[in-house]
Amino acid sequence: MSICPKNKSSKGRRDKRRANWKMSASTLVKCSNCGALTVPHRVCKACGHYNKKEVVKLEEA
Repeated sequence: MSICPKNKSSKGRRDKRRANWKMSASTLVKCSNCGALTVPHRVCKACGHYNKKEVVKLEEA
């Protein structure tokens, strides 16, 4: 059997359901070492530190 609604859904009811599909800005925190903005719980791309320890050695070009 296919899906077949018993009654018509109004535009308001339909749009209320779709109202929660919105974009949100990603959360950014300051790096504890260099102060650059980075995503939480990730290694800093600017200095390679995570949780006050150097995790990735970055080469300077």
